Amino acid sequence: MINIGIYHKERLLAEGPPLLLKLAPMDPRSLMQGDYMALNYQISRDWRKLLPDSPPHDGFLVLNLDENHIGSFAGLYEQTRPLEQNQLRIRYRLRDGRLRIGSNAFFFQEGTAKKYRQGAYGEFRVGDEGESLLIALRDEKLNLLGGSASSKPAVTWP
Repeated sequence: MINIGIYHKERLLAEGPPLLLKLAPMDPRSLMQGDYMALNYQISRDWRKLLPDSPPHDGFLVLNLDENHIGSFAGLYEQTRPLEQNQLRIRYRLRDGRLRIGSNAFFFQEGTAKKYRQGAYGEFRVGDEGESLLIALRDEKLNLLGGSASSKPAVTWP
């Protein structure tokens, strides 16, 4: 079972379409805690304006992707309506009045926090079933954060 899970995640990393989600502003005093960064996404902060009054507690959002793979809210996923070419679906969960999308933390090597302070986007890979994996952070200009000179970004951004 564990190996199947690992295989599934590795396949998602290799083949899943890229998605960037805008990070929401956070209190800088609680931004860095040890060796991880707490994350919040702009779309999660605006959900009350974007979703119906009583959305299901679990479901899928449809996101439009621009030319840089930056996702924006397009609606709730309906099985009867196929996705357009520039869209993908991503799983959400509504818990304690907060919309949860993807990971709420980005882990990094201890002592490297400075590299990630300019984080403006979370970079994900998204699977066919709406599951998502956070793989990196990017700055406002979509530059990969935290990579060394020898590391290559998962996607080449303009």
